[in-house]
Amino acid sequence: MATQAISVQPQPPEGPVPADQLDRLTRLLAANAEQYDRSAEFPRANFDILAQQGLIALTVPRAHGGRGASVSEALRVLAAVAKGDPSTALILFMTYHYHATPNRTRGWPADIYETLARDAVAGRGLIGGLRVEPELGTPVRGGLPATIARRTAHGWAISGTKIYSTGSTGLDWYSVWAKTDEDVPRVGNFLVRAGSPGVDIEPAWDHLGMRATVSHAVHFTDTPTPADHAVDIRRPEEWGAPDPVQTLWNALSISVIYDGVARAARDWLRAYLNDRVPSNLAASLATLPRVQEKFGEIEALLQVNRTLVRDAAARIDAGDPPPAVEANAIKYVATANAIRAVEIGLELTGNPGISRHNPLERHYRDVLCSRIHSPQTDTILIAAGRAALGN
Repeated sequence: MATQAISVQPQPPEGPVPADQLDRLTRLLAANAEQYDRSAEFPRANFDILAQQGLIALTVPRAHGGRGASVSEALRVLAAVAKGDPSTALILFMTYHYHATPNRTRGWPADIYETLARDAVAGRGLIGGLRVEPELGTPVRGGLPATIARRTAHGWAISGTKIYSTGSTGLDWYSVWAKTDEDVPRVGNFLVRAGSPGVDIEPAWDHLGMRATVSHAVHFTDTPTPADHAVDIRRPEEWGAPDPVQTLWNALSISVIYDGVARAARDWLRAYLNDRVPSNLAASLATLPRVQEKFGEIEALLQVNRTLVRDAAARIDAGDPPPAVEANAIKYVATANAIRAVEIGLELTGNPGISRHNPLERHYRDVLCSRIHSPQTDTILIAAGRAALGN
């Protein structure tokens, strides 16, 4: 279902989002996180908050009315959102991604991109890429989609099924990866407005964590879209290697989202360890050297994450981006560190850590989902090893 218009600032402010605003934003989103985890519904209230603060259009160029945020600034905001509610951050990341990677939209008809940008400035315009299919899986590992775009008198008709469609029930636009029915098929992205005829959302997402991403199955049956909404379709061999800017943005965004989960877990754990005073100890758990050592390990893991992401983002902003193999290695290290940081919290808390009365259990379920995002560990490490070996 498309979002409703939200009243937002007509002129975006310049400069970074103030730290106190981001701290408040984290707290506001965190207050809703448990509710949305239990209901597994699209986090509508959170996106209303983001719209009211003018943050949906954070990466929209200033020429189109957005804030034109740098990669470093976009990741900083995304980290604050993720610390409050990572499901909201994962959905938001996709919209940020489209506007922050100009190579993705450079070939689109100007009026179509302007529509998306204008929607984002108005607090709407959420867009997500629908790529994964039941038979194919993710196209990252190759193969043509089964979803077909047929030529019609008025444009295209899309038929097929997409699974793991993050944000499904709350998006305004779908970017559907499909192949044409031409004698020599082309493959690429077709923009479809949410709520178009022939779109059916199957509530299939019932996962361990990241439950409010509503990553349901979306079925298209002769769904119409105008001819110029085939915004980027090419012969399969013309796609070649992934756009390096998109690869960098994806790797660093996934890193900060799950690092944000670990930081939320760390903050709760710190309060718990200081407040918990066992009768046989007559002092808080935070005074125990073993507890201090393990908490120090958490701090070290998160410091590594912060340093890796900040350095890579600064290099991108300076026009000296790290190679894709390095960015994906950051994703591998940062997500592994985030998982380990939350695991240490479980080791220190015992039963309270896995009680649904406490948020640490939710943080652990959410952080484990970092393992599912492409590229997966085997792809990352093979590429890193091959590059280091000179192959």
